[in-house]
Amino acid sequence: MLWQGKSIRKVTGGRYAPLRGKRRTEIGKAPAETHIGVDRKKMVRTFGGNVKVRALRATFASVANRSTGVCKQVKIETVEENSANPNYVRRNLLTKGAIIRTELGRARIMSRPGQDGVINAVLVE
Repeated sequence: MLWQGKSIRKVTGGRYAPLRGKRRTEIGKAPAETHIGVDRKKMVRTFGGNVKVRALRATFASVANRSTGVCKQVKIETVEENSANPNYVRRNLLTKGAIIRTELGRARIMSRPGQDGVINAVLVE
């Protein structure tokens, strides 16, 4: 589990006096790391009883063409670029901002697959 609370270390390397212990609300989750493959989604309970849908694998993306205003469901072929991490290209991981190759051409992912559970993209000219 990830702990996303305040560090007990100062910039100089000294320690802050702990005011309190860790809290359950400060626990983070591991990244979804959405791959290309047969659709698989996972429901995750979040703060307040809300639900997030994590896309673990995805085959199709909703690709919008801004010039024509048309949106189509197309198959994802591969990941071509990913500014978040160059290793994600080799592993074919889908994240926001990644450039994917589809049947319509190159597209940039605009949604967050690990948070939204869907992949929305826009064609790149």
